[in-house]
Amino acid sequence: MTFVRRTLIAATVAATLTASFAAFSQDIKPRLIRFGYGLNEQSNQGRAAKVFADEVAKASGGKMKVRAIGAAALGPDTQMQQALIGGAQEMMVGSTATLVGITKEMALWDTPFLFSNAKEADTLLDGPIGEKIKDKLQEKGLVGLVYWENGFRNLTNSKRPVNKMEDLDGIKLRVMQNNVFLDSFKTLGANAVPMAFSELFSALETKTVDGQENPYNTILSSKFYEVQKYLTVTNHVYSPWIVLVSKKWWDGLSKDEQKVLADAAKVSHDFERKDTREEAAKAVADLKTKGMQVNDLSFAEASRMRNKLTRVYATIGADVGMELWIATQNELVKIRAKK
Repeated sequence: MTFVRRTLIAATVAATLTASFAAFSQDIKPRLIRFGYGLNEQSNQGRAAKVFADEVAKASGGKMKVRAIGAAALGPDTQMQQALIGGAQEMMVGSTATLVGITKEMALWDTPFLFSNAKEADTLLDGPIGEKIKDKLQEKGLVGLVYWENGFRNLTNSKRPVNKMEDLDGIKLRVMQNNVFLDSFKTLGANAVPMAFSELFSALETKTVDGQENPYNTILSSKFYEVQKYLTVTNHVYSPWIVLVSKKWWDGLSKDEQKVLADAAKVSHDFERKDTREEAAKAVADLKTKGMQVNDLSFAEASRMRNKLTRVYATIGADVGMELWIATQNELVKIRAKK
């Protein structure tokens, strides 16, 4: 065999091996999953997103990689939802309230004073009613995996303490882009202003709005205490988050890959609720030390507000469907009877 021929054979073998190695490298390249969320990395949302990402990496043996992207870097909830529906983004976690325009049944979770405590919320969200509402998302191009906890929402503002319903009069209150929240706070006397969460801190700082309503954890992690003086403990709405997947993308996964994501979501769900509740228990004390004046809304005033919202309740029932509304009320009666 001539030197030239040996050289050609060697070059051919080398090229074949290089091509094979490149193909092999492509085969083992991990599946990248962009997981967007609104709060910062140090928040309860950020911590749970990391747990989810770590669990996916471990369960998939590194074949799936979640890139958790916080601080609304991929846009507000509504923008990410549309990106998921179109298949331009894989996953996100966000408020159920911003999904109402996509799946009307999600408005059930916006009902003011629906839950008395977290146990009632857990039982309903994780039970048949919560699953039924979650499954409705698939018709709209989304897959709901699990509910996380945002928590009971409370009022903050820069003008005055809210001790009674009349104290809301004239307060420019940022609310989510959601008709139930808009109608509820307008009915209670506030000047409700719909606004994306990503714009909120700046709006509070410039006095574009006077106040907002969110759980303790969000008030603390978003540093609203820097631009808000008064916090009123109202517990007016229990606010869930939901982990979403693009159905267009989900349908292209293998059953094993879908199971990895579903199982990791369950792990993150358990971690997130525990973490959120532990943080919330400490958050009020932290907010006080940071200068916020905290007051509790009395039971009598909460009852006055509830009675004022009768029309809103009727609208929610009509919007989500009276069958679902009645089933929810009946389920809550059963849950409370078990105490």
